[in-house]
Amino acid sequence: MACTHDHSCEEHDCSSEWSLYKHIDLPKVSALNEAVPGSVKSVFKAWEHRLDFSGELLRSNDGDTELLVFVPFTSDVKIKSISIVGGPERTSPARMRAFINREGMDFSDAQDMQAVQEWELVENLQGVLEFQTRYAKFQGVSSITLHFPGNLGGTTTQIHYIGFKGEATKLKRDTVGTIVYELRPNPADHKTKAETGAGLSHVG
Repeated sequence: MACTHDHSCEEHDCSSEWSLYKHIDLPKVSALNEAVPGSVKSVFKAWEHRLDFSGELLRSNDGDTELLVFVPFTSDVKIKSISIVGGPERTSPARMRAFINREGMDFSDAQDMQAVQEWELVENLQGVLEFQTRYAKFQGVSSITLHFPGNLGGTTTQIHYIGFKGEATKLKRDTVGTIVYELRPNPADHKTKAETGAGLSHVG
């Protein structure tokens, strides 16, 4: 199911408030069958830049319109909707299938496994459409894999923007552990009470 806005998100700030862009672990984003290796990272950007087509885009190899995009997050998230801005001249993806918390998937896995949800897509060149999730099934998401089986009739599939809306729930455990470790004082870095003549609070 897709919805459109009946007000300006820029005025109401709803897009920036709910955007999950800042929670995407961009260095670990990857794609299968991309024509230019690493180009998938270019489609994840702030909502207000979703229609900026001046940079790189995600394009499938010629004659093979299938794409598989893996997106990990730096924190567990709840996803309310997904926005896809594809290319013109029937190069936009025609369908999208989502898999939750599945790492290392390939095309065979995507074809054999049951998706959490599937959407029939339409051209969204103005970036005004959002495809709603079955919200109850998109809780505690540490990563999402999007499968685009084909497009609307072009020889390649093109995607300029992928955006997620929702909310972050908590930091991943390994991230929390790193932060706690780095914030714990090193006793060797501090002078003793006898040396300074002042009391020091101790962090155990």
